[in-house]
Amino acid sequence: MRFGNRNIQFGGGPLPPMIKYLLIANVFVFILQLISGNSLIRNFGLVPSAVAQNLFVWQFVTYLFLHGGFFHLFFNMFALWMFGSDIERAWGGKEFLKYYFLCGVGAGIINFLVSISSPYPIIGASGAVYGILVAYAMLFPNRMIYIWGIFPVKAKYLVIGFAVIEFLATWNNVSDGIAHFAHLGGMLIGYLYLKSDWRIPRFFSRLKSVKPKIKSRKESKKDNDREEVLRKVDLILDRINEVGYHNLTDEEKKILSDASQILSERKE
Repeated sequence: MRFGNRNIQFGGGPLPPMIKYLLIANVFVFILQLISGNSLIRNFGLVPSAVAQNLFVWQFVTYLFLHGGFFHLFFNMFALWMFGSDIERAWGGKEFLKYYFLCGVGAGIINFLVSISSPYPIIGASGAVYGILVAYAMLFPNRMIYIWGIFPVKAKYLVIGFAVIEFLATWNNVSDGIAHFAHLGGMLIGYLYLKSDWRIPRFFSRLKSVKPKIKSRKESKKDNDREEVLRKVDLILDRINEVGYHNLTDEEKKILSDASQILSERKE
C-alpha cells in the first residue's frame, strides 16, 4: 500500500509474539465452541445477571475469547493483526498485552453496568480491539487507511467515525445483537489510559522527573532554615555583648550550637 513516497504495511514484518498468542488462543477457543456447542458461551460468556447474582467475575476475561461465528472471529482477529502489530512493536509485548486486557475487561465492566440484569451473554474481543483502534489513532494519527482498498482516510478520522457510529447506535437503542456499549467502553478506557499515561515505563520516568523537584524544594527549605538561624545568631551575639554568655537562655544556646553545625557543614 502506497501513500506519497512511503510504503505503509499494516502488520508488516514478523508477527509480534503477543499478537500471535492472542490469535492462536482465539482460534483454539473458537474450535472448542464448534465442538461443545453453546455450553462455553453459557459458562464463559459475559452474562451480566450471572455476574451480579453469582459473582462469575472470571467472565470479564473469558468473554474476550468467545465469538458468535466465523466472520465475527475473522474481523476481530484481522483488526487485531492489522492495527495491533505496530502498537506491540512500539510498546513491547508486556505493555501491549496489559493494554489489551485493560480495554477488554474495562469494556466488559461498562457493558455490565448498563445491562446488569440482562440474561443474554456478551462475547467477542471487540471491546479490546476498539481500544487498540484508539491507541493506533493516537500513535499514528495521520497514517492513511484505505477503506475497502479504495477510499483513503487518516487513522484519526476513521476512529472518530467508528466512535460516532457506536455512540449513535447506543443513543438510538439499536437492537442488532451487537454490544455497542462494550465497543464504546473499550474506546473510552483506552483513551483515558493513554491520555493519563499510566503505562509502566512512563510512570517510572515520571517518578524520576519528580524526584529532582522534590529534592530542590527540600534544599530550598533547608537554605531558608539556615538563613533564619544565622539571623537569630546575630541577635544573640548582641545579647552576649550586653549580658554575657552565661546569662543566655537554653533556647539561645541551642541556636548557637545549631549555627556552629551549619557553618561546619558549609566548610565541608
